[in-house]
Amino acid sequence: QVQLVESGGGLVQAGGSLRLSCAASGRTISTYSMGWFRQAPGKEREFVAAISWIGARTYYVDSVKGRFTISRDNAKNTVYLQMSGLKPEDTAVYYCAADPQPLLRPPGVGGMDYWGKGTLVTVSS
Repeated sequence: QVQLVESGGGLVQAGGSLRLSCAASGRTISTYSMGWFRQAPGKEREFVAAISWIGARTYYVDSVKGRFTISRDNAKNTVYLQMSGLKPEDTAVYYCAADPQPLLRPPGVGGMDYWGKGTLVTVSS
């Protein structure tokens, strides 16, 4: 079992930046594909970004390309999501997720085995 705990969310003005962290425990995540997803009020959970085992491959949803960067530090068992140029439409609960399968394509919500409880990001206009 992998336990995931997100942190770093908060209130930020449009155009600002935040860095989300996802700390894993229970197992080393070095052989897990990791992803960030988000769920805005009244909307379905959606894919945001994903990174392969050693970070060689990354995927992003089009709406965050050029603004968000996913990274991982396997020695710290932690994954990050650096967010810049934030927009009000980025407001959502952000979830970290892990899956033991290799990352070959952007994952769907159903393609991840383990989930954190989320951290709220609110972007004011």
